[in-house]
Amino acid sequence: MPRRVLIGISGGPGTGKSTFAARTVDELAAKGVTSIVVPMDGFHLPDAVLAERGLSASKGSPATFDRAQFEAMLVRLRDFSVTTQAPAYSRESHAVVENAIEVGPDVRIVLIEGNYLGLWPSTVELLDEVWKLDVPWEVARSRLIARRIATGRNPAEARDWVDRVDALNYMLVKDSFATRAIVNSESATT
Repeated sequence: MPRRVLIGISGGPGTGKSTFAARTVDELAAKGVTSIVVPMDGFHLPDAVLAERGLSASKGSPATFDRAQFEAMLVRLRDFSVTTQAPAYSRESHAVVENAIEVGPDVRIVLIEGNYLGLWPSTVELLDEVWKLDVPWEVARSRLIARRIATGRNPAEARDWVDRVDALNYMLVKDSFATRAIVNSESATT
């Protein structure tokens, strides 16, 4: 029985996962293979839940994701016979957008993009492969600060968040599991 392939694209914040995954989808399409990107960021816990749990100041850390729902979606994605709806995350509104991504029966490869894919053994078991992108922290930091500024943060707030939250998350996944490590030098120049 044919099965859908699930490939994790992992790495720390700012390593270029989204860009790499989108480029991979384009390359697969050029070869006639239907694929799609589903980001783990769609499984951020709601801001109200983060506030209730005292996690607002660390949004983006492992504890701020609904891992059970994320892994349940990975199981659903294996089934070719149904269309699976997946959430996305808006960097503009800093909120989850429910049912933003539709994965239909024609999709053969799903690229799952997220920081912690190689950190959680139960997630690793649900993926066929985990590719981890690596860029130097200085490059990732610069990209993250620019991203935060572009979405409405002032430069001081952007630097503070990146140095306080993103740096810890980057170090947390630096040595996480991967079936393939990719030095993402192209992202280092963008």
